[in-house]
Amino acid sequence: MEERTHEESNWTTFCHLSALAGYLVPIGYPFSCVLIGNMLGPLVIWLLKKDLYPSMDRHGKEALNFQISISIYALAASALIVILIGIPLLIGLAAFNFVMIIIAAIKCKNGQAFRYPLSLRLLK
Repeated sequence: MEERTHEESNWTTFCHLSALAGYLVPIGYPFSCVLIGNMLGPLVIWLLKKDLYPSMDRHGKEALNFQISISIYALAASALIVILIGIPLLIGLAAFNFVMIIIAAIKCKNGQAFRYPLSLRLLK
């Protein structure tokens, strides 16, 4: 369990949840909403709050690494649309992303550390 203020807990939780903006505010239809929109929220919050709250740096990097990974996987799945397996992969990937964001936000709000599965560790 992490020792954090209520405000810090809210901001770190919101950093994870902000990745849902890719689903709510599409930026370029149809595929770039998953490739760009999901990264903008965590990136902006992390950049604005990482120096203010000690745990934000870790949570922001974790959220960004996962969203970058999801975007890479979505690009690969998009290439597989030609052989018809890409569509179910994209649907499954979107569902997996949504569920992992919710789990991360809940664990973060409860003060627990969370590491996304299948996440490439690009930001250290």
